Amino acid sequence: MAQTDAAISGTLSKEDRIAIETLYRAFSEHAPDLLDQAVTADWQDIPLAPGQASGRDGMKPLIRGFSAAFPDAKVTIHEIIGAPGRAGVRAEITGTHRGEWFGVEPTGRTFRLPIHEFHHVENGRVTHTWHMEDWFGWLHQIGAMDAAEEKA
Repeated sequence: MAQTDAAISGTLSKEDRIAIETLYRAFSEHAPDLLDQAVTADWQDIPLAPGQASGRDGMKPLIRGFSAAFPDAKVTIHEIIGAPGRAGVRAEITGTHRGEWFGVEPTGRTFRLPIHEFHHVENGRVTHTWHMEDWFGWLHQIGAMDAAEEKA
């Protein structure tokens, strides 16, 4: 389950909060099919990752690859700020880089990756997600930026 120490504020419905938490559980539990409970089939993930197809089914292979690269990954939700049909989430992914991810060979290093996301939710399903993760910081933590700088 997605770990949470979340401070929840605003007027987000329980149904919408559960959908958002289930979206993050799909990553923490390495269970892409949880997306079926969390997001609409035509969910818009903005921006798409390299090679990611659109919609709910486009995210499932990405979760499988994420799980292979980071088998111990956990998502901790720190804060959810919501209004009817809308929510902002401050969270963090932690794990160990055990497999290739976006062309970077495994380093065995641990990391902490802050994420900030905004969701639109209707009828207990996420319809849109705008996200920003600190992948540049991740590259530094695993030493990939150091290797690139040495080549320059």
